[in-house]
Amino acid sequence: MDAPVDPRRSWALPAPGAMVGTVELEPLVTRVLAPNPSPMTLDGTNTYLVGAPGSGRAVVVDPGPDDAEHLAAVLDALRDRDAELVGVLVTHHHGDHAEAALPWGERFGVPVAAGSRDVAGDAGRVLEHGDRVELAGTVLGVVGTPGHTRDHLAFRLESGAVLVGDHVLGRGTSVVTHPEGDVLAYLDSLRRVHDLGPSALYCGHGPELTEDVGAVLGFYAAHRAYREWQLVDALLPGAQTVDELVTHVYAAVPREVWPAAAQSTRATLAKLSAQGQVVRGAGDSWRLA
Repeated sequence: MDAPVDPRRSWALPAPGAMVGTVELEPLVTRVLAPNPSPMTLDGTNTYLVGAPGSGRAVVVDPGPDDAEHLAAVLDALRDRDAELVGVLVTHHHGDHAEAALPWGERFGVPVAAGSRDVAGDAGRVLEHGDRVELAGTVLGVVGTPGHTRDHLAFRLESGAVLVGDHVLGRGTSVVTHPEGDVLAYLDSLRRVHDLGPSALYCGHGPELTEDVGAVLGFYAAHRAYREWQLVDALLPGAQTVDELVTHVYAAVPREVWPAAAQSTRATLAKLSAQGQVVRGAGDSWRLA
């Protein structure tokens, strides 16, 4: 089986580390890049300000780290939009997206909404697929996108763009975390986002995707199928541990992201096990059924 080709290779995307700190993506949306770059967060977490032009209000999506420098950049972006903050939305509970949610909600005296009570807080709103959030002169449609995490959400804007959090990244592919991540749910979520026909994907990390986004979503699905094939192929000679599988399957990937690769590998093995294709052996080993 040949590896799928990432359509973004031919796109004029900014090089790693070259993303602009604050930029207006469209009249509804300003992106503010958090100062937390890493192999997992790429250039940093993308925090989004969303609000109707001239409304004087904005909602923040994925406030990111509770960092003074980042807060100052968001305040500057709010001033540029001549807007006050009226709400906080979060795509999922990982700290690089959610750490500042409750502190900023308290600081600005605004509600927090997310897919879990832990993130939204006791006074916040727990969102579900199909909900609508009417704030800042606009409406955001809530799209359930579990898979990366159990509580993952995306937000569809009136412009047709979708804020996808970590479901799709501007570069590379997303991790299906283990044990809470679910590959089958992730694939269903990819189809759900694809069926929306998004005009653009505004990702949790990396540059925004504004060209053939359907091709990117198709690549993501093909990539997951390819990783499954690689695992099955690696197990043909006999049982292997997860670490051995990661060494084989992710040989071309920097070692610093192998711990995340191990999570996706475990999640994929769980899917293959549920389908009767692999069985767990002694210790941390797996073999073909």
